[in-house]
Amino acid sequence: MTTPRLHPDTIEQVRQATDIVDVVSEHVSLRKQGRNLVGCCPFHDEKTPSFSVSPEKQFYYCFGCGAGGNAIKFLMEIGQRSFSEVVLDLAQRSQVPIQTLAKDEEKKLARKLSLREQLYEILAIASRYYEHALRQPQGQNALRYARNQRGLSNETIQTFQLGYAPGGWSTLHDVLVQEKGFSPELVQQAGLIVPRKSGDGYYDRFRDRLMIPIHDAQSRVVGFGSRTLTGEEPKYLNSPETELFNKGKLLFGLDKARQTIVKADRAVVVEGYFDVIALHSVGITNAVASMGTALSLDQMRQLLRYTESKQVILNFDADAAGGKAAERAISEVEDQAYRGEVQLRVLNLPNGKDADEYLQEYTAEDYLDLLDESPLWLDWQIHRALQDRDLQQAEQFQAATEAIAAILGKLPNATLRTHYTHRCAGLLSQGDSRLALQLEEALRQQVRGQRWHGRSQKWQRPADYTLREAAEAQILRIYLHRPQFRQDIHNAMKQRDIEFSFSHHRFLWRQILAIEDDQAKLEPLHPELEAPAFDLIAVVQDLCTEYSQEMQQVYHLIQLNEKTELDILRPNLSIRAAAASLERIACEKRCRHLLQMWESAMKSAKKELGQRQILNTYLQQMLMDESEQAQSLLEEDSYCLQELDEIKRLYYQEKRYLQQLDQQRCVDLNDFSELMENPQLNLN
Repeated sequence: MTTPRLHPDTIEQVRQATDIVDVVSEHVSLRKQGRNLVGCCPFHDEKTPSFSVSPEKQFYYCFGCGAGGNAIKFLMEIGQRSFSEVVLDLAQRSQVPIQTLAKDEEKKLARKLSLREQLYEILAIASRYYEHALRQPQGQNALRYARNQRGLSNETIQTFQLGYAPGGWSTLHDVLVQEKGFSPELVQQAGLIVPRKSGDGYYDRFRDRLMIPIHDAQSRVVGFGSRTLTGEEPKYLNSPETELFNKGKLLFGLDKARQTIVKADRAVVVEGYFDVIALHSVGITNAVASMGTALSLDQMRQLLRYTESKQVILNFDADAAGGKAAERAISEVEDQAYRGEVQLRVLNLPNGKDADEYLQEYTAEDYLDLLDESPLWLDWQIHRALQDRDLQQAEQFQAATEAIAAILGKLPNATLRTHYTHRCAGLLSQGDSRLALQLEEALRQQVRGQRWHGRSQKWQRPADYTLREAAEAQILRIYLHRPQFRQDIHNAMKQRDIEFSFSHHRFLWRQILAIEDDQAKLEPLHPELEAPAFDLIAVVQDLCTEYSQEMQQVYHLIQLNEKTELDILRPNLSIRAAAASLERIACEKRCRHLLQMWESAMKSAKKELGQRQILNTYLQQMLMDESEQAQSLLEEDSYCLQELDEIKRLYYQEKRYLQQLDQQRCVDLNDFSELMENPQLNLN
């Protein structure tokens, strides 16, 4: 469900109605210590309590790991849920009326919340019914399958709440509709029954199948997976997409694995339900499954919340489909992986086995050893590029070289790129040291000029990134802390055609504009009334709980240090200098591009004019700035000289503008007066 923006009044009422002690006590055993309460932190392992809750401040803080925040932040972190989900749950618990910024959305939201609650109840009843049926005479075949063919213990069967769907056409339908009184339409929305094509009634979706409940991160049943017991196709059948069930956003077993993922600081992703169940049954409880689909970006983000080192190991099947699934999963987090922000590894088990099959022959320790030895995703991709290719065949050798160059060309780290270029040259040369040197240089040539992360680096210098990021940060920092200069920043950005290029800066800027739009809608209808004070920083700080991952990169713009405090006390100079710096980067790129065009045009001129004296004469007169004589040459001779002259004109135009931009970045008399008049700078 896409939740509309909640009204600030609703958020504030929820904060006022929620007691942090009540919230935390549901998850942590607290004891009184002075004015606060203490307990063992739920976010990291510890024996001596360092987790403190302040009833007075309605705030928690862990002196061990640094976790802290209010009740909403606690529930977001403990359950890895979004800001809106937590606020809505707390609102229902405290009976706070839910308001959104649009009344029609408010009514729609209330209807959806009621629908979701009923669907949760229906699915919970169905799960208990299936679980009970497994222990009845009619479920003995399914129970034997789980125990004998899958080797599952009674404890594992109970832990995963496995069940049995009886073979009748309307068994579950009769329980839910006739006995429990739910409408058929509602049960259909839960994905449990299907309307007959004749239009006359419904039949059960799952019949004579071993049932596997699928839970969300809050351990609520949201759908089912199932396996046939009769050879009927399909072998595996899932719930359809519903209001609660979206298999592209769910991870099977995450509700049971998340605590172990935190402790082990890594997650293992497998393909099937029984792979997860088999791994958990032998004590490897940090495993989850993508439910037969390629791992999506949403699923990967969920996993990364739980592991500090961001280590995820993909253990997909070793067949072609499994390889493609691993490739798609890598592509979802490609940018982060290339920057080293995700420690992604890929494990292919021996003889093409899946985890369930492997554990039937080997021990849990053997599997853990393979996890520890699993290659980084980059090594795995290089291996795939060489796999099943005969490097003695020219076409296959060329294909392997191009595939490796495409992989290496995306590496932004020069040292890492050099390391892998050398290594891949050795692999391609197959031990021929002389050939390896030639291949290494050839690979470098192919890699050079590649486009990294979709952005051309041809005219960009590494130093530009540092200058650009600092300039963008300066503009945002002043916008946040000096409200009276916000219009000046809008004017400068419009006049100079400036846009934020870094994704975290763009995210913050979009949030600021959205906040200001919302604030404008809340202004009094009568302009003669004074509007209440608007604290942009306070509202932006609230985003840290809703968008913790995105705000982490820009939080330093909210908190000032000695240097940044000084910068915002000279806003006119800082805004002008930052805007000029951003424009200067673009101007320098244009200059480098024009120089490249000049070289190309010179080659064309030499080819056209050969050794004719007119080219040398033009160049001498141009360098001596004898413009009138040079112009006469242009009028009487070739197009290539006119092209050179136009490039020269544009280049020097850009160079003159660069001088103007450099002047704008310097202190002038007005800036000096501003500095002297500001008592906070203490310059006297």
